[in-house]
Amino acid sequence: QVQLVESGGGLVQPGGSLRLSCAASGSNVRIYAMGWYRQAPGKQRELVAIVSSGGSTNYVESVKGRFTVSRDNAKYTVYLQMNSLKPEDTAVYYCYAGHLQGYWGQGTQVTVSS
Repeated sequence: QVQLVESGGGLVQPGGSLRLSCAASGSNVRIYAMGWYRQAPGKQRELVAIVSSGGSTNYVESVKGRFTVSRDNAKYTVYLQMNSLKPEDTAVYYCYAGHLQGYWGQGTQVTVSS
């Protein structure tokens, strides 16, 4: 069993930055892929960024060059640095950890608005 606790969401103006954190607890977290999904009102949940246990990363096209996903295996934590935020980035962001099965955090709201 893995538990995920997110932090760092909030309200930011367009062009601003936020950093999301997700702390994981449980056994063998180091072997899990970890990352972030988001869900905007009326839309399906989509993958934003993910980092494998070996450090390989993958991003949805719309955030490439603006967002950076990273992980600290010593702290069992995954981060999402979000720069140059746009109103269309507004969504609930969910932390994800997966190996043979997936686990989700409770979600944190990110609102980009002037």
